Amino acid sequence: MKRILFLTVTALFISCTAVLAQKVGYVSTEKIFEAIPEYKVATEKLDALAKQYQEQVKSELNKVETLYNNYQKQKANMSQSARQAKENEIIEKERKVKELQQSYFGQDGTMQKKSQEFLDPIKERVQKAIDQVAVKGGYSLVIDLSSMQGVVYAKEGDDLSSSVIRLLPTIK
Repeated sequence: MKRILFLTVTALFISCTAVLAQKVGYVSTEKIFEAIPEYKVATEKLDALAKQYQEQVKSELNKVETLYNNYQKQKANMSQSARQAKENEIIEKERKVKELQQSYFGQDGTMQKKSQEFLDPIKERVQKAIDQVAVKGGYSLVIDLSSMQGVVYAKEGDDLSSSVIRLLPTIK
């Protein structure tokens, strides 16, 4: 019985020692992206494109609203069939505006595709740099503080962000 207890305690001690031997570091991808001029240019392009698309959708919505307001003013003088036709026209135009909005800002919309086109190459470079810094430094775990909530302490010496930023110009 003592032998089993001794083996169990020894196994626990060895496993705890192995866990403590792991090297952990962290990065702030937010800080890294801010240091990349291409990232700023890409986000500015995306913002300009989003603004353009928002203006286009807003313009179309204004047209629908004007059509609706004109209909409200004239509907008393319209026949039932003319009212129904105008209502259907307004509903159809509103549906098309929603489709337009979805084509721009939806899950598989233009903005999503443009975001991937502009930002994915930059994100891939950053990931490669993080990987290289982690391997070179012998880190078994690198955490992104930008995406984590609830981190209450991070030792400054374990911040790998500066190393990643220095390595980025060499990554293609």
